[in-house]
Amino acid sequence: MKRWISLVSLTGLLLLAVGCKEETPAPVPVPAAGAANADAEMDAEHDEHAHGAGPHGGAIADWGGGEYHAEFTVDHDAKEVTVYVLGSDAKTPAPIKASSIALSINEPATDLELAAKPMEGETAGNSSRFVGQHDTIGIVQEFAGTISGEINGTPYVGEFAEVAGEN
Repeated sequence: MKRWISLVSLTGLLLLAVGCKEETPAPVPVPAAGAANADAEMDAEHDEHAHGAGPHGGAIADWGGGEYHAEFTVDHDAKEVTVYVLGSDAKTPAPIKASSIALSINEPATDLELAAKPMEGETAGNSSRFVGQHDTIGIVQEFAGTISGEINGTPYVGEFAEVAGEN
């Protein structure tokens, strides 16, 4: 019996000694100065190509790797959407020879054909503005989806997303 008490006592002391060992926390890695600069450069590069609100206050979609842009604007009260085709600077109107372009909104799922509505100085059949109406456009929310069209036989598709407070 004395052996069991001694064995249990010895085991308890051993566990206490091992369990109470103070451990130092692992060091937190500090990024090298070059890594911080690389991150800053990547952020600057991303911001340089980031698309905010367009010249009409809408969300910008990149068409063709920056060759063209499409700006999505919405008038909830009129249940009307207008898409402006813009040049590589995402500011200047770029009229295209098309009678319509397609708009697909993710939520609520809505597909629209937007008809050409030439702006002042543009001619019929050569427009930078396309307009369509649908009841779902009356829902006040941030829309996201795709805008697609064809320019000189080349199909273009771009994704857009409205951001709260940006339009």
